[in-house]
Amino acid sequence: MKLIKYLTGILMIAGTLASVSVKGQTWEIYDHNFKLKSRIAFDHIKILSESVRVSTANNQLRLLSKEYKPFFDLKGESVYQYLEPWIIVKGPKGKGAFHEYGEEIFAPEYDEILLFYTRVLAQKGNKFWLYDRMNRKTEMIGEFDFAELTKNGQIIGKNTEGYFLPLSQNPNKVYNHLREINENFIISKESTGFGLINREGEYILEPIIDEMTYLEEDYFYAYDGNQYMLIKAREERADIKYTSYHKITLEDNMMLEYIHGKLRRVMKNDGILLDMVGMEKVNKVGNNKFNVISRDNKVGLLGENGWEVNLASGLEQIFPGSDNLYPSIKSGKYGFINKSGNWTVAHRFDEVDLFSEGLAAIKILGKWGYVNTQDQVVIEPEYDAAGKFNRGFSIVKKNGKSHLINQMGEIIEGNAFDQILSLPDNYFITEEDGVFGLIDSGGKEIIAPQFDEIRKEARDIILVRKGEKYGIMDEKGNYVLPLYYKNILFDQASKLILAEDMYIAPVLKEEEKSNKRKRAD
Repeated sequence: MKLIKYLTGILMIAGTLASVSVKGQTWEIYDHNFKLKSRIAFDHIKILSESVRVSTANNQLRLLSKEYKPFFDLKGESVYQYLEPWIIVKGPKGKGAFHEYGEEIFAPEYDEILLFYTRVLAQKGNKFWLYDRMNRKTEMIGEFDFAELTKNGQIIGKNTEGYFLPLSQNPNKVYNHLREINENFIISKESTGFGLINREGEYILEPIIDEMTYLEEDYFYAYDGNQYMLIKAREERADIKYTSYHKITLEDNMMLEYIHGKLRRVMKNDGILLDMVGMEKVNKVGNNKFNVISRDNKVGLLGENGWEVNLASGLEQIFPGSDNLYPSIKSGKYGFINKSGNWTVAHRFDEVDLFSEGLAAIKILGKWGYVNTQDQVVIEPEYDAAGKFNRGFSIVKKNGKSHLINQMGEIIEGNAFDQILSLPDNYFITEEDGVFGLIDSGGKEIIAPQFDEIRKEARDIILVRKGEKYGIMDEKGNYVLPLYYKNILFDQASKLILAEDMYIAPVLKEEEKSNKRKRAD
């Protein structure tokens, strides 16, 4: 009714003026109870974050206040990138950078802009300028063929002479090579070897290492002379956590140590994970998970904190598990073992998935079903695909259709779709013939597939689109804003909803304007 009254009012005005019509935009502003608060006319709005709103009306790019009033000209044609708190804009002459509070850092006339927290790097040709918000200064830092802001806040520059760190205490020092690693460190290479440089641009490990490989976090594998090292880098120094004159290799993302040519140790980032005599082979089966095979053909599963499954006979392979049950293979068939290596679910399946909510998907003769922890097949294999259970439901596929089933194997009523996608809040997006619907976390269908776009924004707020029209529905499937609007935005900071309307704005004919002027005279 609200929409009908609003449109009727516009038509009455247009009829009274007997005008020529042109298109324009207006935004209706609603609170989260869908009460109309105000209207904004003739504006194009983008919400970039909780604090940044941008207008592109009248070919002007401007920042808006919380009340959607323009307060700062961004001097560009479009927003190229937003990385809090910086806004990069693009204009006819190039790119520029502005602070989200309304402060020009670089006018839109540069070839490239790079960002890092409190620093902004601008390039024009082979010249580079740096703005540092900590001291609010802009300075030219040099001429380079290439320069980049690194994750640790330094700048790496390169020209024909070599590599430079123009923000360090020695900006003219030439390096053979510099490579950023993470938010803390840079690996350097000089004629004397490899070294580590911190955020201040200073060496915490002098360039004397023959070989250096980054592992993860702040850990490094190094070799110098005939000595192998595991290094933990810190802001002020590099600690050697482990050193050995025996060979340590990096094989398939595994660190293994050999003593007198025989495999002896599985290594972790800062030392020994497993020291075992009689180790024959190690295979990686997951992130920091390993199958260790002994010389008497026993297999165990090693995790980052030690044995997850003890060495046991008669196993071909053990995989990372859940609920203290681990998928394993024997004679080419899958089952589940416990931590002692004993079979809990017999090895008789072609494939298995992990246990979830007491059930695991299993495959027999090309079809999927489910087994419980007592080794009972509780949902017969009849599906082409089967997922994990979550909050009592799982997504399965049969004869090209997706279904939602419960732990009894019952298909939820009315549930047969081309595709079902689980959402983080345990709702489900459904797809049928290229349109979308929604099922709630209890398995109840809220909206049958009919929309080109559907998105759950918050509790009881579901954005829908059909063609070029947007609307909002509640979790009962009722419209709270009609399927009418050109666009709908959600301003999380002010807890407001902006609905963009397309309407016919009245414009007086030239003869009417002339008559109006004559009457005024």
